[in-house]
Amino acid sequence: MTERPIPEASVGRLPIYLRALVDIAEGGATTVSSETLAEAAGVNSAKVRKDLSHLGSYGTRGVGYDVAYLIHQVRRELGLTQHWPIVIVGVGNLGHALANYRGFSERGFRIAGLVDADRAKVGEQVGSITVRHLEDLATVVWEQSIAIGVICTPAAEAQGVADALVASGVRSILNFAPAVLSVPAGVSVRKVDLAIELQILAFYEQRKAALADVKRRGRAVADLTKV
Repeated sequence: MTERPIPEASVGRLPIYLRALVDIAEGGATTVSSETLAEAAGVNSAKVRKDLSHLGSYGTRGVGYDVAYLIHQVRRELGLTQHWPIVIVGVGNLGHALANYRGFSERGFRIAGLVDADRAKVGEQVGSITVRHLEDLATVVWEQSIAIGVICTPAAEAQGVADALVASGVRSILNFAPAVLSVPAGVSVRKVDLAIELQILAFYEQRKAALADVKRRGRAVADLTKV
């Protein structure tokens, strides 16, 4: 880990750089320029160089960055040199999908526990993991040394689950429920609201459609003036 704290915005881009670097490595490249990495990550090259400088990586003029070493640096900074055990609370459709997603293990995470408040789901086997009741959450966290809790419950249940995770010793939470959580200082929460993301995409789609309509009308007017 670097001694100086890395800006939150830069931390948010590190996983994007890592994904791009892995793709570049799989393509057979051993070095990459800041311009190429920037294009793959969807940012500008100056931002790439500044972000990577926080890791102590400055590349070599005329050569670029060593891909393998840069992957190592980013993974180390993100704490991905080990597999982090995760518990998913709420084994509905989303919980099942996340539990069965094989990409987690490739990125440094291990689904170690599945918990649900519905006793009808307790005992269900999802992959190699048996669903346990919410009452057993603290035991699951202790047994599996859980580092991260993932909430996949309805909004009304999310705060209670967050409280239970915190009481069990979990200090990092990924929240898929459409609810704002209140947690103590020292507990990190990341929120994933799929509805909001879709609404943002709808905004851009609407703008593109409106611009296309303006251009179409403009061409129609231009064609009439030629007659």
